[in-house]
Amino acid sequence: MKKAVHKANTRGHSNHGWLDSHHSFSFANYFNPERVYFGMLRVLNDDIVTGGNGFGTHPHENMEIISIPLEGDLEHKDSMGTAGVIRKNDVQIMSAGTGVFHSEYNKNPDQVVNFLQLWIFPKYKDIAPRYDQKTFDPACRKNQFQEIVSPIESSGSGVKINQDAYLHMAEIAEGNILDYHIKCEGNGVYAFVLNGSLELEGEQLEERDAIGVYETETLKFKAIKNAEVLLIEVPMN
Repeated sequence: MKKAVHKANTRGHSNHGWLDSHHSFSFANYFNPERVYFGMLRVLNDDIVTGGNGFGTHPHENMEIISIPLEGDLEHKDSMGTAGVIRKNDVQIMSAGTGVFHSEYNKNPDQVVNFLQLWIFPKYKDIAPRYDQKTFDPACRKNQFQEIVSPIESSGSGVKINQDAYLHMAEIAEGNILDYHIKCEGNGVYAFVLNGSLELEGEQLEERDAIGVYETETLKFKAIKNAEVLLIEVPMN
């Protein structure tokens, strides 16, 4: 087993007034040669956007882009004609493929929106752009792993991604232990603690801490305090 611990206070940080963003991996003006990616996971941004503000229309191509709101409402529009709002317990994925333009805005003028944006390298390049969104019942992640993203080619229950990747969320009550089994041989897992405190493979992780683990088949999570965690399983090569 190999692992890399990324404490919350070691992430990249940029504050533009309307946008307060923490970067788990090199992004924009933040560059750390030791944190460019974890396997096929290229970006994990923890963004807080003030009321009524957001990202204007901009392009993407050949990237799987996942948005997970943690607080507030995020409005989305894209060049495929998709328009909608995603909220807490929603997961949105956009396969940029041959190219797509989109914008993301905080729908509410009087409150912030906090969301995670992930970029994962695609399995197949130059596919037709595709958009999907799904709402998940938070009760189904109480002391168990709830699948929220799964490969297009699988029968999984998550929003579909063009990669052999799986995302899960779990809310683990204090003292409980959960085992996670790697879905695809050779994949690794990047575990990101949303809140609370847990222990994983001998490492104690607090809110917004993360650990990348690979060359293993099973991971054991123990909640030191009530904890919520996001697991990002991706191919390492």
